[in-house]
Amino acid sequence: MPVAPIASNGNGVPFLVAAGIVYEIIAAACSSPQTAELNAAKRAETLMKWVHVGLAESVLFIAIAAYVDRKHTRPIIWGGGLAAVIMYGSYWHAKRAGLASAAPGTEDW
Repeated sequence: MPVAPIASNGNGVPFLVAAGIVYEIIAAACSSPQTAELNAAKRAETLMKWVHVGLAESVLFIAIAAYVDRKHTRPIIWGGGLAAVIMYGSYWHAKRAGLASAAPGTEDW
């Protein structure tokens, strides 16, 4: 299903709330993709572990929201799912780009 019909049926707010909660939960579990890329040499081992933890937490919250607000189940799942894919890709790219870079990190420990 395209995103446009979801947003045009008055479901835009639940869609955005679901997407926002995924971004917030993963951000709470991880540093930003930019920081992850800059410091991948030291953080690569734990980076994706915490992305996976954040995604698991996000799935739980999205599932609860979709169950409780059955009127908006589809936009909640679509918003959360799309945000999860985008954020996972962002951190995956940050890890790969950071490990391939010879630039010095920003952390000293």
